[in-house]
Formats: sequence, C-alpha cells, structure tokens
Amino acid sequence: MRLILVFALIGLIMPHTAIAQKRIALSFDDIPRHAGGFFTPDQRAIKLIAALNRADVKQAGFFVTTGNLDKPDGKGGKDRIRAYVAAGHVIANHSKSHQWLSRSQVSDYLADLDEAEQWLMNQPGHRAWFRFPYLDEGKNDLGKRDAMRSALQERGLMNAYVTVDNYDWYLDMLASNAKREQVAMDMEALGALYVETLVRTANFYDEIALQTIGRSPAHVLLLHETDLAALYIDELVKALRGDGWEIISMDEAYTDPISSIEPDTLFLGSGRVAAIAHTKGVKPAKLVFERTDEKVLGELFAQYVLDPGNAN
Repeated sequence: MRLILVFALIGLIMPHTAIAQKRIALSFDDIPRHAGGFFTPDQRAIKLIAALNRADVKQAGFFVTTGNLDKPDGKGGKDRIRAYVAAGHVIANHSKSHQWLSRSQVSDYLADLDEAEQWLMNQPGHRAWFRFPYLDEGKNDLGKRDAMRSALQERGLMNAYVTVDNYDWYLDMLASNAKREQVAMDMEALGALYVETLVRTANFYDEIALQTIGRSPAHVLLLHETDLAALYIDELVKALRGDGWEIISMDEAYTDPISSIEPDTLFLGSGRVAAIAHTKGVKPAKLVFERTDEKVLGELFAQYVLDPGNAN
C-alpha cells in the first residue's frame, strides 16, 4: 500500500501535456533563513538557485528579514541575497525583526519596517512590497489593521499578500529534526509528500477563488527558504505544470485586480483569496486547508516518511 501511495504522489511530478489555465508565482520568506538539517545556508542558496534555474522559473520573490543578517546563520547572507537577484529574482521587505503586529505597538512595528526598507531600497532587485510576518495584519484589532493600511500607502509600499498559505516550514522542521537525530527517512516519500501537499493546497485556494470571485486569479504561493525547497522545488514546479498551472513572475502576479482589494475583514491570516471569500460569507473553517494543521502534517510525516513499512 505504501508503494502505491508513493508512486501515486510521484506521478504528480511526471510531465504530461496540459493546457495551463491557472497561474502562480513563487515567493520565499525569512531570507536569510537559519540553517536546516541538510545544508548550510550557503549550500542551500546554491542548490535553490540551481533548482529554480532547472525548473525554468524566471522570477521568484525573496522576502528579506534584515535582522537575520546579524545572526550567526546570517553570515554571508548579503552575498546570498545578491546571488538570488543575479539569478533574475527580486527582493522585498519582510521587516527587520519578524514581529507579530498583533503583539506590537504600531509605532514600533513601523520603525522596524522602515529600518528594513532603508537597507533594501538601496539593493538591486528591490521591489516596494511589504509582507507581514506570520501574515499577521493585526488579527482582531481593527485599529492596527487600518493604521498599517494607511502607513503602507503613505510609504508607497504594497501589501505583498499571498493567496496560497501553507505550512512548508513545519514539514521542513520535522525533516530537519529527523536528519539531525539521524533518524532514517524515505527521501523519495518526503519529496512526494512535500510536492503533493503544496499542489493540493494551491488547488484548494484556486477552487475557493472560482467559487467566490468567479475566476482563477494570479496566485502567489507562500514558501520559505527551507532545505526542502532546495531539495524539491524543481519537482514541485513540474507537478504544478503537470496539473495545469503556469508559473509566472511575482511582477505579473501583483498586477492582478485582487492586488488593489483590501478585504473588509479581520480574517486575513490565510491569504487574500480566503479573506475575500470571508467577506462574501464563507466561514473560516471552510477557508483553511487541512494540512495547515501541525498534527495532520506530523501524522503524515511519521506514517509515510519515518515508518513507511507500516503505512496502510
């Protein structure tokens, strides 16, 4: 049974003829990110750039948390950022210190954002975009939400929303911990789980868009600069294309009409498509994909990656 599942998942990454009807851009948060269990930060960047090139991804977005440059794993981070840009990708603001807006004073949060932007605006490949850490736009605080919307507009910064939220970082954490602890893993099954999860998540949010917006918008996939991305991003891109997705640039994605919509809701932490759907009366429980549950991902990881012989 285990082999049937793995081959079914791997089948997603096999290229086949399909007419692209859906569009999606790739974005990576928390640059430069801490080391994982498989690679040093330098090794990971080299592998990720090479994999994106193999996959013919012309432009992805890398959202920089500038304070990470001052941490031990941030050593060489400026060179890695420049390498991403030299490969054709773009960079934007993910704050200096990755704070929760809901736990911060707006004035402190903006000072942190401004310090990051001051550094970023002088870098090649810079875009005037800001992505909220944790996708936290104030949670239940309407005043913070509206204050930040006004502040970003005053600064000429676009809210760098996502439409496909997921927990790729959690799956990477599980794999990295297992690697460090020298626990045996089925790496083929790990790649299949990573790919299948993200393709299903993209389709989940696209279906919500079709039902509530009436069309498939240009999507933005939220990823992180993880070891799993370096290992499997080219397989993910093949799977997306095989499923009818066209990979587009971040620049193109943010020309979609939904980029000008600021949904009148406080349900903002699952991305823009989910937020728009919520304004149309869809309940939050219907707008969160099941694999953004750490328990669900942990069980799948244990069953198919750590103990595949017992899969049923």
